[in-house]
Amino acid sequence: TKTFKHDARFWFLRVAPRIILAPFFYVGFADFWLADQLNSLGQALKDFQFLLCFYISGETMDDDWDNADSLGYCSSSAWWLVALVACLPAWFRFAQCIRRYRDTKEAFPHLVNAGKYSTTFFVVTFATLDSVYRTQTERSPFFYLYIMSAIISSCYTYIWDIKMDWGFFNAGAGDNRFLREEIVYSSKGYYYFAIVEDLVLRFSWAYKLILKEVGFAAYAEFTTSVFAALEVVRRFIWNFFRLENEHLNNCGKFRAVRDISVAPIDASDQQQIIKMMDEPDPTSLFRKKKILKSQGHVVDPLKVPLLKDSDDKPASAVAALKTFHIGSRRRNKEADRLEEDLQRRLLDLNQHETV
Repeated sequence: TKTFKHDARFWFLRVAPRIILAPFFYVGFADFWLADQLNSLGQALKDFQFLLCFYISGETMDDDWDNADSLGYCSSSAWWLVALVACLPAWFRFAQCIRRYRDTKEAFPHLVNAGKYSTTFFVVTFATLDSVYRTQTERSPFFYLYIMSAIISSCYTYIWDIKMDWGFFNAGAGDNRFLREEIVYSSKGYYYFAIVEDLVLRFSWAYKLILKEVGFAAYAEFTTSVFAALEVVRRFIWNFFRLENEHLNNCGKFRAVRDISVAPIDASDQQQIIKMMDEPDPTSLFRKKKILKSQGHVVDPLKVPLLKDSDDKPASAVAALKTFHIGSRRRNKEADRLEEDLQRRLLDLNQHETV
């Protein structure tokens, strides 16, 4: 039914098959973006698996389905299906990275990024094996392998978040110390907070382990729920700076042009953006004509002159210059040089009219 964000739900149904069958489909921005969100919903996926298992399994409910006899194997961390579900989000992104390497032939960053997601496989495998072989009095050797793999995975993913996804600690950051040359948000404090917050929450598994060791094992379900919610918060913050870096620097090479406007969009623009996200080759849409509502006719933006002819009034040229600069962010050096050249032309026009 066309209720509760009908367009968004059907957009998800279009993108989801490309994520599930990642190696066989071209990876667009929406595909990678949604798959990354799934990596922060691992606990939710495992809970959904438990829900299905609980009602399907014959070991959990009595014959009348009135009472739950036991949880059976549905809640066992040693069950292979739990491990498989936990690995699925990482597998989707791993497969996407392999596909992007196939399409671009660039080992860096795609194979290195695939290696990042492969660390999740080791973490889940060793955690599952530890659940199988440990006893109530002794830990299994797999526990120490789990700790080592979890540390490597957390460090790997954190460094990738900060350096690659967000583009921080750039050598040419200038006044934006520890960040990058261009930033969009008004306060640098947002960026520094995100750096610390991401580090803290990337090691949430360690806090759960410590709480369990100091006597909070009885509250394991509660702490799991709390840290699962905090992981969603971490991903929510990650999204802002990842999208900002993609917009400014095209770090993922998901678009073909460097400069795009960050001016507010209206409802009609959203359909064009959604179409561009779903298009396997979005460059084919860049040169299409756009309807300018204020003028009421179709024009090609690439054919609109930046300046009027020399016999026009300078005021018209100034208006054209203002129309050209529709973005609100800081421009790069090439744009600054272009503006200086345009200003010199305006001065020449003024002098010519004065004479």
